[in-house]
Amino acid sequence: MARNKEFDPDVALQKALELFWERGYEATSMADLVEHLGVARASLYATFGGKRELYLRALERYLAQRDVVEPLAQPGPALPAIRAFLDAYVAECLADELRRGCMVVNTAVEFAARDAAVSAKVTASWAELETAFAAALVRARAQGEIPAEKDPHALARFLLVLLQGVRVLGRADPDPRRRLCDAVDQAMNVIHIQERLV
Repeated sequence: MARNKEFDPDVALQKALELFWERGYEATSMADLVEHLGVARASLYATFGGKRELYLRALERYLAQRDVVEPLAQPGPALPAIRAFLDAYVAECLADELRRGCMVVNTAVEFAARDAAVSAKVTASWAELETAFAAALVRARAQGEIPAEKDPHALARFLLVLLQGVRVLGRADPDPRRRLCDAVDQAMNVIHIQERLV
């Protein structure tokens, strides 16, 4: 099949994102990308560089398309916003029929420790989410929604770790609904309990 020399890089990048998200970095060859994108290998290299560079661009696009922290910054009671965020995260995970998981989590598990540029993107994404949780929890404590002795930053780290587990279980477990819903219930209990459990 002849490959187009002229192509829309934006469309090609979106298709690459979808393929990398579904298969991962290692399981996606340049031949797979050429086939899936319908673009000549030389054109891919000329536009994006190699596979690693294309992956980094796809990961950047994935991160840009997902403004996950915005719901946590809404004014008003913070705990209902946190609960709604966690419930929506689980619902998104359960609705993923391809069981792709989260591209950031998949990237971290697959090869972030081997690549400084990839690791920096993963770490920055997690830091943004942790910061958003911490801000919501500081607000919750100031509004009397959680006990004064609770450490919002420690709880934010706890919730960040919980979400990574949600995505891994959602991808690996064929029927994760009960586990994920129970985990969210227990996370909210930890936030409310007077004694510090985290």
